[in-house]
Amino acid sequence: MIRVLIADDQEMVRMGFRMILDAQDDIEVVADVPDGVSAVAKARELRPDVCLLDIRMPGLDGLEVTRQLAGPDVADPLKVVVVTTFDLDEYVHTALRNGASGFLLKDAGPALLIEAVRAADRGDALVSPQITVRLLKHFDGASTKREAPAPSEPLTARELDVVKAAARGLTNTEIGAELFLSLSTVKTHLASVQGKVGARNRVEIAAWAWRSGVVD
Repeated sequence: MIRVLIADDQEMVRMGFRMILDAQDDIEVVADVPDGVSAVAKARELRPDVCLLDIRMPGLDGLEVTRQLAGPDVADPLKVVVVTTFDLDEYVHTALRNGASGFLLKDAGPALLIEAVRAADRGDALVSPQITVRLLKHFDGASTKREAPAPSEPLTARELDVVKAAARGLTNTEIGAELFLSLSTVKTHLASVQGKVGARNRVEIAAWAWRSGVVD
């Protein structure tokens, strides 16, 4: 059972998300809260598998909640998906910096909401490819490329293939099909790349690929 926390200041949104998710056999909403302070407290208390966070909330906004639950300084980070009406580049940049694993627009529909939760739980891609690519392209440019760390050791040719596919928004399953690799091999390559580039998840791997110029 995938345990989910929902944080959104709109009651109708929380109710709608809860109804959609609780109707699934493998998903359980363990809490829904209306503000950022409650989100941090409940998440730390309940340790859900996935946190769905709105950006604009009273008290603490979703970006700060993300930092406190999944940021670089968090010893045991939770998986966070930012669910928002606003996909502005500055929000995306900050959310990634603060440890978000993915993004979902509120109008994406029930099917993508369910898939986003399941994907987050298994550490896979969290949004549709076209959204992923547009958001990650924010990292492409001279100013951000200088921030991309050099790998601790060179990536292999196959690892580069996997990284490029991930940066295009492909899921692990899609990467395996495209490159004729098993799912476990794809995960092994991604885990190796994470260690080499200092990334915590596949979204940070994809961001590194755009920032470093591996993908253009």
